[in-house]
Amino acid sequence: MLFTTATFLLVFLPATLTGFFLLGRSWPTAAAVWLLLASLVFYAYWMPIFTLLLLASMAVNFVVGRCIVTALKSTDPGAAKGWMIVGIAFNLALLFYFKYANFIVENVIVLLGRDWAIGRVLLPIGISFYTFTQIAFLADAYEGKVNETNPVHYGLFVTYFPHLIAGPVLHHAQMMPQFANPTIYRFRADQWVGGLVIFALGLFKKVVLADGIAPYADAVFNPVEAGISPSTAEAWLGALAYMLQIYFDFSGYSDMAIGLSRMFNIKLPYNFDSPYKARNISDFWRRWHISLSTFLRDYLYIPVGGNRHGRARRYFNLAITMVLGGLWHGASWTFVSWGALHGLYLMLHQTFRAAISETTRARLDRHPVSQGLGWLLTLLVVLLAWVFFRATSLSGALLMFDSMAMFHAAGESALLWNAGLHPSTAVSWCAWLSAIALFAPNSNRIGELVLGRLASPTLMHAAVGGAACCWVGLLLLINTARDAVSPFIYFNF
Repeated sequence: MLFTTATFLLVFLPATLTGFFLLGRSWPTAAAVWLLLASLVFYAYWMPIFTLLLLASMAVNFVVGRCIVTALKSTDPGAAKGWMIVGIAFNLALLFYFKYANFIVENVIVLLGRDWAIGRVLLPIGISFYTFTQIAFLADAYEGKVNETNPVHYGLFVTYFPHLIAGPVLHHAQMMPQFANPTIYRFRADQWVGGLVIFALGLFKKVVLADGIAPYADAVFNPVEAGISPSTAEAWLGALAYMLQIYFDFSGYSDMAIGLSRMFNIKLPYNFDSPYKARNISDFWRRWHISLSTFLRDYLYIPVGGNRHGRARRYFNLAITMVLGGLWHGASWTFVSWGALHGLYLMLHQTFRAAISETTRARLDRHPVSQGLGWLLTLLVVLLAWVFFRATSLSGALLMFDSMAMFHAAGESALLWNAGLHPSTAVSWCAWLSAIALFAPNSNRIGELVLGRLASPTLMHAAVGGAACCWVGLLLLINTARDAVSPFIYFNF
């Protein structure tokens, strides 16, 4: 079920909110069960059979987590470690089979030079997110940071519908205490209205901005996969269009998830912080997909050694972390290349920082020219990496780079014209969206400002709530009037 559809906005969401707060007035446990069941219905709407996989994954991880906690309480660290290994192996096995089996078999066939016809394994939606969420739960249980005994709260932690399909990747410490707090089950007008405003901001990002610029990216990248070379101008326009599309698409989803949660009095962590304003590649990864970056740092980079064993080992750890981060996004050599490229960027950045003195670093960090050049370089390398992320094959990505390197003169092809699009309109879209991404107020800050203004009960609640409802209704009409509903990009991961 998509956040942008009439089924969700006019049926599912009102019914879920009504049941949640009616039950929550006198029976918080029943309200939590209601929200859990609603989240399962939300997931089952796509393909009911995979809800059984989700339930099985939850059950196994909850039991294994309890076994880890019990073993630690019995002062048996060996048993606790064994249970943790079993649990993580179970999660990785599920992810390996459903997400990577096709990729591995296809590559084996290529290596053997065979032409075998094989069935394909269907990827369950959201499996990457709920698997990583539960791996973090088991790792924290082994560290003694978890003592969850309520299966309903654990089920909500995993299945909570605003984040279930495309994140953010949640940490148990962010959610369990909230579900155990009885005050969240009582309606609050300020949180409901503020959440609706934040949701409307995200909906605008997706329906108007991301979906508006998407045709200009598709008009270039899709023919490239068929071996058609774009002109240099088209290649750069297509890459920039996708760079903006994926940002507004995914940050729009994150804003919607945060807004929906606020309507239920629940706080989700921010997942974006104006990443295209970053002044270096490390800063970019502190701002982009923050929950995944934090997971990779805490549960992969640091456990394999982090920066504790010398420069060479630190660079290796960075590289392996980013390659696996790329592979997490999808079973494709393009995603591996994207992750490897970002690993290289991070290593080069670390090498440069290490080669200059601390005084020089401080001076460069403060100097406006240095800041500007760092920002431009960061945008450029991020844009180049997005080519790998968007391309569906290495040959397609290399053909794009070939055109971007000015080996194809302007006017040599007319991919935008062939798709019924005007190049000048593409330039205008890219210019406006770039200005919004770089200069508009951060949506996180806008949300905080709105919630702060609504903290005191006034007539503003009704006015702002009514305006937000009208805005959401207008965006729903725009989306419904289109030929097809556009899914979120990260639904594929």
